Amino acid sequence: MVRMVRSCLQSMLKLVNSLLGMVGVAMILYAVWLIRQWQEQTGSLPFADPVPWFIFAFLCLGALLCLVTCAGHIAAETINGCCLYFYMGFIFLLIMVEGGVIADTFLNPDWKQDFPEDPSGAFYRFSKFVESNFKICRWIGLSIFSVQGASVLLAMLLKALGPHRHYDSDDEYDVSTVPLLRDARQPHPYVVGEPIYGAKPDSWSVRINERANR
Repeated sequence: MVRMVRSCLQSMLKLVNSLLGMVGVAMILYAVWLIRQWQEQTGSLPFADPVPWFIFAFLCLGALLCLVTCAGHIAAETINGCCLYFYMGFIFLLIMVEGGVIADTFLNPDWKQDFPEDPSGAFYRFSKFVESNFKICRWIGLSIFSVQGASVLLAMLLKALGPHRHYDSDDEYDVSTVPLLRDARQPHPYVVGEPIYGAKPDSWSVRINERANR
């Protein structure tokens, strides 16, 4: 039963982790498209001053999500404690950063001034797109939050169950895989026969009878 639950949790963690990886790939593709647009407009890559921070922020965040997705798949497959802690810690940190940005957006009316100037104009266009499609973007954001929360919860449950073992209960393991317990589980064979009554061959009475027969 424990093996079945562990396998289901592993599959679910890989699924939600794959969704995070898809978000990371989408962010990388969007950043690459922005770089292409910058190159078409200026004739050079965006590596000189002023640096378009919004493009590189999307690119780095997407790459980090892809790396965390790989770590999450490794952690789900091996149920390694270090990988699970790293995965949960990064996802929790990402949730805190996203929550801070959302709180600043809703509570601060001049939230755009908190960000540096973006010469590419991508940040302005992105903010206008979010404002014009607020309902759709809100549901997308809630879905990403739900996936991140589910990934942390599944990782915690896997950490609580622990890695795979040779046996989950006393009745499900093979004695041949546990050499130290083999002698304890398999006592030495013995023969049950009829009890022998009478004196021993070297007793005193037997020696007297042998002398009398001589």
